[in-house]
Amino acid sequence: MTTLFDPIQIGDIALANRIVMAPLTRNRAIEGNKPGPLSVEYYRQRATAGLIVAEASPISPTAQGYLDTPGIWSTEQVAAWKAVTDAVHAEGGKIVLQLWHVGRVSHVSLLPAGEVPVSSTDKPANGATFTREGFTPVSKPRALRDDEIPALIEDYRKAARNAIAAGFDGVEIHAANTYLLEQFLRDSINDRSGPYGGSIENRARLLLEVVHAITGEIGAGRTGIRLSPQTLFTAPLDSDPQAVYGYVVEQLAPLGLAYLHVIEGDTGRTRTPDGTSVDYAALRRAFSGPWMINNCYNRDLAEKAVADGKADLVAFGRSFISNPDLVRRLRDGAPLNELRADKLYGGGAEGYTDYPTLAA
Repeated sequence: MTTLFDPIQIGDIALANRIVMAPLTRNRAIEGNKPGPLSVEYYRQRATAGLIVAEASPISPTAQGYLDTPGIWSTEQVAAWKAVTDAVHAEGGKIVLQLWHVGRVSHVSLLPAGEVPVSSTDKPANGATFTREGFTPVSKPRALRDDEIPALIEDYRKAARNAIAAGFDGVEIHAANTYLLEQFLRDSINDRSGPYGGSIENRARLLLEVVHAITGEIGAGRTGIRLSPQTLFTAPLDSDPQAVYGYVVEQLAPLGLAYLHVIEGDTGRTRTPDGTSVDYAALRRAFSGPWMINNCYNRDLAEKAVADGKADLVAFGRSFISNPDLVRRLRDGAPLNELRADKLYGGGAEGYTDYPTLAA
């Protein structure tokens, strides 16, 4: 029987176990939107994960939506991330970088002077973001023109190339949580016409073009993708998520991706939210590659999911924040440290690199 602690090959990446550290925004980048020495230590501490998916990283200055998030567009950022990947690899770990464009989930104060957020639409999101003033309502976006989209895709391609130059084992395309790629995908957000609006095929076009650009640059075996069919966050669900995400998974299936990472249900809340249901088992059957699941999994649920073949990997989020040695704790059935929720976003070492291990 397969267990959480068995090794697995995902594309070109060999993992020691099937426990994944989910991408977690912590807002601790230093000047120049770079990961600093604290981030090096934070990821080093968690290198026993089979795979670390590093925090979402903006692909360009105009992709940023939250204060102090580390980017991947500059040579200085590449060098700073190299210190992180070197530390993780020295501990025997594997790490990929999540590539991020927030789209309309942003604020003008976080963007280059004169820029406003961009999206599939000019309708503002229903939400707030983290700025110098604290959590602030997002700014009204403008709709991207069709002729601007090739440059956007090129930003994704360059970011993937930069991630490999920074020593990452691969990348995860962030197409979830109502950020830019999902703003094009969902009919609850995308109100445009033309080649990127209207039909499911058109709404999925940008996502698939980004996938093809990145896999062409770094290889499918080093490329994963994250989807969230039922995450509400800043927008309603698509009117037919089964059809939309079923189409996307069918298009991704032949590409030989390293993995597909699915958030089941509404992020951080429940795997079975009210409203339109999604048959995740059907999506899983449509994808022959490694299948990663996420959202409110504990040890027992994760072990059962892997043993039953529901998933190949299970991603853990907040429990990895407060337990740098989560793999050992899950293996031993040891108690978990309590999360300090007031230290999640911004700050220094407290609530970041000072959680104790069992050994300590």
